[in-house]
Amino acid sequence: MCEYFVKADPILYEQRTRSVRIRGMLTSIRLENTVWDVLAEMAEDEGCTTNALICTLHDEIMQHRGEVSNFASFLRVTSLRYLRRCLISQEKQQQAIDDSLNIDTPTLMTGTTHHASPPTASRVAGAALTAVKS
Repeated sequence: MCEYFVKADPILYEQRTRSVRIRGMLTSIRLENTVWDVLAEMAEDEGCTTNALICTLHDEIMQHRGEVSNFASFLRVTSLRYLRRCLISQEKQQQAIDDSLNIDTPTLMTGTTHHASPPTASRVAGAALTAVKS
């Protein structure tokens, strides 16, 4: 198992700093390239720029929690949760196809079986799986 992960391209976990203006304040956010890529996919899915998505996430977490002690960590966890949601969505799509064909499919990667329609486009789910496999 470890061999799969240690052979990842170092560019994927190299960090990059970007400047983002949040509520009029210019701030720097340092994240791994893979996280930036996932945030860009999320922004595209939402129909906005990565910076706009980050500002929205910041506003929403501040409104919900009142503070955020480590915003970069919040963005990392957000990107992981997004990828997991995409994977579950793809499993739901596959389960629906299998159900319509009366195929008994074993439980997939997340260990869950799903029967609802997916909330995310299959393109995004496929891209998310590609990112997870990279």
